[in-house]
Amino acid sequence: MNKKLLFFALLYIIIILIISHVVISQISASLKEYKGNDNNSGSISVEMNEIKQLINSGETDKALEKCDEIADRSDDNIKEIPHEFYMMWILTGINILAFLFVILYVNKRILKPFEDMKGFANEISKGNLDVEIKMDRENYFGDFTWAFNNMRKEINKSRNAEKTAIENNKTVIATLSHDIKTPMASIRAYAEAFEANMDSTPEKRQKYLNVLMQKCDEVSKLTNDLFIHSISEMNRLEVKSRSIDIVRFLDEDVRELFTDSDDVEIILPQEKAEVSADPVRLLQVIENLKSNSDKYAKTKIEIKLETENGTRILFRDFGPGIPDEEIPFITGKFYRGKNSANENGSGLGLYIVQELVQKMGGKIKLLNKDPGFEVIITLQNE
Repeated sequence: MNKKLLFFALLYIIIILIISHVVISQISASLKEYKGNDNNSGSISVEMNEIKQLINSGETDKALEKCDEIADRSDDNIKEIPHEFYMMWILTGINILAFLFVILYVNKRILKPFEDMKGFANEISKGNLDVEIKMDRENYFGDFTWAFNNMRKEINKSRNAEKTAIENNKTVIATLSHDIKTPMASIRAYAEAFEANMDSTPEKRQKYLNVLMQKCDEVSKLTNDLFIHSISEMNRLEVKSRSIDIVRFLDEDVRELFTDSDDVEIILPQEKAEVSADPVRLLQVIENLKSNSDKYAKTKIEIKLETENGTRILFRDFGPGIPDEEIPFITGKFYRGKNSANENGSGLGLYIVQELVQKMGGKIKLLNKDPGFEVIITLQNE
């Protein structure tokens, strides 16, 4: 119990007991005064003489009645004072009990919840977000305790999200730093070969140039993934959707991504199809899917456009696919499957694909085929 409240309770009880003692002392003094009153004594002497005369005159019945009258009056006077004593003590006890009840109620419903909230706030200020305050809607602070608990949970959630974001950023920086080293080492090696005049024939020179361009493209892809991830985290990823001819887009823009026409088969319908999409972002989506296929499947790629019951781009390779148990997680940020252990990558490829497609109002679906792996991109019709 609160020490101040306990002190005031004891002080109140002492005051009540003192007042009761004073009142009872006054009653006792009045009783003594009554008993010692000369008028009362003289009145009794007169009445006793009357009784004596009645007995001498032979009127015994009247004498007995007079004795009974005196006895009854004396009993009433004697009983009156103890009754007042009892009532005074009973009222004092009831008063003390009522006060103690009020004190206990105030302590339980107001002071203790307030102390709990104060302790809870102190723990939060120390950074302890795991402490929880019990909510009791019967006390006056029930809604406040709910609000405090809800605030604690939100702060805890924000702090955990911040920790996760920091860890993810550390992961992506470490991963990209590691993955950039490999193509950069190749670029340096071939640059040194040029410096040493090892490109003695046109064929070797062209081979070295092709490798250099390929490694530069790998570095560019990694840095682009990091950039898209960064602006997506800051909610600054801009997607400017507009009406585009998806048939022309696949036949011209997407086909240019493949240096060898034998590496891809693009199956298109005869009729024109308009969709709502950002052509720059959609090309990034196809480029990410191509990069994944080149890296993990290393097979020919098939791109097919379906326009019945909506517009869908079916992107398929003919590699080993992805284990079924990994498909629900493969679009997660920084997730890398079991078959990616020996390949460079940030784990952002399919995450970025899903993020960009959703920003354009579409959706993706991942399927294992026999053989291969297929990504179905559904776009909004214009």
